[in-house]
Amino acid sequence: MQKSRPTPPPDDRTAQTAGTPPVRGRGRPRAFDRAAALTQATRLFWTKGYEATSIADLTEAMGIGSPSLYAAFGSKEALYVEAVNHYRKSYEGLVWGRFFTAGTAREAVMGLLMDSAAALTGCRGDIPRGCMVTLSAVGSEGHAELGEVVRSARASAVGILTERLTRAVAEGEIPASVDLHALARFVQTVQAGMSILARDGAERAELEAVAEVAMLGWDARVGGRPSP
Repeated sequence: MQKSRPTPPPDDRTAQTAGTPPVRGRGRPRAFDRAAALTQATRLFWTKGYEATSIADLTEAMGIGSPSLYAAFGSKEALYVEAVNHYRKSYEGLVWGRFFTAGTAREAVMGLLMDSAAALTGCRGDIPRGCMVTLSAVGSEGHAELGEVVRSARASAVGILTERLTRAVAEGEIPASVDLHALARFVQTVQAGMSILARDGAERAELEAVAEVAMLGWDARVGGRPSP
């Protein structure tokens, strides 16, 4: 009697023909982009403020679940601190760029105010209006530690201005009799007011006009003439 040959196992094509698909490996899950998520959180805090921004708002904007948010950033409070630091590193150059390269203190301040008029009104890219740090009310909303973070950021602007004005005195541009702290506060106050107006819808040209008027005040004070 002749032996029958054993039937070979079906290959993948045979299995597919029989209706059984071959086993395929799973695709690699998309990696979490922490930097991109932080940017989205920053924009949300910038636009809505700390208190009005919920965890649900954040997870939707960042494209992650709440467990991932807490795993990556620890808490909403910690995320806000990171967002403030991210804002300063990523966006403050839009208003301080010419300040640091100008040859005189007057040119530096004029550049700061004019660049603020452009940046605060969204003319320097797809960014929210106003300054995230200036407009933050987190301290008055019952979050003392977060309030100290933004107050420190605001204070740094006065320090930068005062340092530049001190150099201008040494170079003979500004009389030694000028109250440099008051002058630095004046510039900061003008810029802060511009930020509020930008959030309310003021246009770039309006804020540039404010900057020009502010420089008349600068000239009157620095030139030794009483302000009108």
